[in-house]
Amino acid sequence: MHYVNMGRSGLKVSRLCLGAMSYGSPDAKAWILGEEEGRPIIRRALELGVNFFDTADMYSGGESERVLGRALRDFARRDDVVVATKAYYPMGPGPNQRGLSRKHLLAAIDASLARLGMDHVDLYQIHRWDDETPVEETLEALNDIVRAGKARYIGASSMFAWQFQKALMIAEREGWARFISMQNHYNLVYREEEREMLPLCREEGIAVLPWSPLARGFLTRPRGPAESLRSANDAFARGLYYAEEDYDVVDAVTQVAEGRGVSQAQVALSWLLHQPGVTAPIFGATRLAHLEQAVDALDVALTAQECSLLEAPYRPHRVLGHPSPSIANATSSERRA
Repeated sequence: MHYVNMGRSGLKVSRLCLGAMSYGSPDAKAWILGEEEGRPIIRRALELGVNFFDTADMYSGGESERVLGRALRDFARRDDVVVATKAYYPMGPGPNQRGLSRKHLLAAIDASLARLGMDHVDLYQIHRWDDETPVEETLEALNDIVRAGKARYIGASSMFAWQFQKALMIAEREGWARFISMQNHYNLVYREEEREMLPLCREEGIAVLPWSPLARGFLTRPRGPAESLRSANDAFARGLYYAEEDYDVVDAVTQVAEGRGVSQAQVALSWLLHQPGVTAPIFGATRLAHLEQAVDALDVALTAQECSLLEAPYRPHRVLGHPSPSIANATSSERRA
């Protein structure tokens, strides 16, 4: 395993982050593993040197945090792991049980820590931008969470670059805790982040933690009707991928993988790890083989010619992965990961 600094901070993280959305309650989504199925994967990740784990309060309605917290208490020393969680999406029917208000964030961090069974998280992230709350209110609340020792660092997730720059500027002006990471939507099928967000993060020394690095499994199989349990039951992915031009990218991944004698997942992850500024893609694993292939991708060094082949079929997309301003008021059945 390789370890790098999280942006300009002194925090050291593995080049891969295990996302815990896949562990929690199968009642939330058909492809999610229950606790007994998920624990061996978390344990194996630790054995392979993964020290960075990401979850969110809304994953399985909080059950993901409980599963991850219990597993890490049983299999690791707290100081040896980097634990990240997120807040923004609805956690109940009330109008103050969502968004990035001071009221909700202060309640959300306490609830997350209780579920995790920890006295602090290493990285506390806003899960999206909240149009209904002044960003100054959000930033001051996050600063207070850090000063209270409940989070060591703060991070952000998918938003427009101008929004992120505004937040960075205000935090610097006020002397508040600064975002050290951006968890954004980035993979071979969706590269719009290369236009503004990635250059901004490189300039500001912000760690980039791509979510959906394998396009929710879309990049892991050749073009064709074969589907995994997740892809067959993942309506959100259908809104992000599966256009004809996306399949052209899959064809290129298949070609490089066959030429290399490695899996498509390894090729897609290796490409992402080659991109300037990318710190640690957040990948999900529902089988031990998925986890081990992801770690093996660290040793797949793509050539410039292979990277060009993978990138050539890409066509511009509309913005995908950002919520509408009203998403914070969505019902539980409409929540997005």
